[in-house]
Amino acid sequence: MSRIIAGAAGGVRLASVPGDNTRPTTDRVKESLFSKLESYDLLRDARVLDAFGGSGALGCEALSRGAASVTLLDTYPKAVAVIRRNVEAVQKAMGGKAAGSVARVQQGQALSYVQTASGPWDLVFVDPPYAMPNEQVCELMRALTPKLAPGAVVVVERSSRDAEPEWGGELHCFSTRQHGETVLYYVEPDEVEEQAGDESGNESGEDAEELAA
Repeated sequence: MSRIIAGAAGGVRLASVPGDNTRPTTDRVKESLFSKLESYDLLRDARVLDAFGGSGALGCEALSRGAASVTLLDTYPKAVAVIRRNVEAVQKAMGGKAAGSVARVQQGQALSYVQTASGPWDLVFVDPPYAMPNEQVCELMRALTPKLAPGAVVVVERSSRDAEPEWGGELHCFSTRQHGETVLYYVEPDEVEEQAGDESGNESGEDAEELAA
């Protein structure tokens, strides 16, 4: 069972999705990921999209750490039910600190949602099944690009056994972190390239349901 690592709901235990249809991000990877995002000051008041929610662990962690809004998607009905349960637990633990923050939970395909949603997003988590081909990941990234806010970051989680996706002409990866079988790519639009610099490292729909405080 995963947990919220830090923030207003730190320590809250999160329910897991039954079965093998989802692949939870481990607490070790999540801790490294959010430490890095905190160093970029990307979480406070951020507009966040968790495009492959699973249990909702990444979106819930962002909510706990001060995101203004979080949209969590998944195609799997059991996952959507678990996301709703976890969002409610996090918001309950946050109490008054959840005032002004909004979480939206929706069942649907990430690409279809991104193509019709208006955005903009400051932070996007793209954590698809490892079996999803890089071509489909890149198609989603192309759809995301015009809907990213200035200074936005997309975090893409893939298997370390697979090749790095080809980001295309409007995006670049400014940092890579490997954690065993998992690799995290930190991606941003080319227009903010000068702000981020280069790093590398290796560590072993609008009809969405709203859950507002």
